Amino acid sequence: QVQVAESAGGLVQAGDSLRLSCSVSGLTFDDYAMAWFRQAPGKERQVVSCIDWSGSQTFYAASVKGRFTISRDNFKNTLYLQMNSLKPEDTAMYFCAAARDYCSGTQDYWGQGTQVTVSS
Repeated sequence: QVQVAESAGGLVQAGDSLRLSCSVSGLTFDDYAMAWFRQAPGKERQVVSCIDWSGSQTFYAASVKGRFTISRDNFKNTLYLQMNSLKPEDTAMYFCAAARDYCSGTQDYWGQGTQVTVSS
């Protein structure tokens, strides 16, 4: 059984940093590209960042480029998202996802999500 589990998010102030992690089990982690998505209240889920199986290719949404860093540890079966210079508009539920294809429009497995709230 595949399990995808995000770490706890939290409530932070604008300008703060926060690191999310995502632990994956039940699949061969380095067979999968990984991604972070987010969904703000009343808005559609959108991709934040993607990383290929090796970590050599990454993608960032324009809104987070230069502030967020995605990484993965294939020995620990864990995905990370380092979020710096957080803004109130980063407030959302953040989801970790796995897919065979890099930055795929269709993800194979999803986590339950973790709430990140940035106060001004």
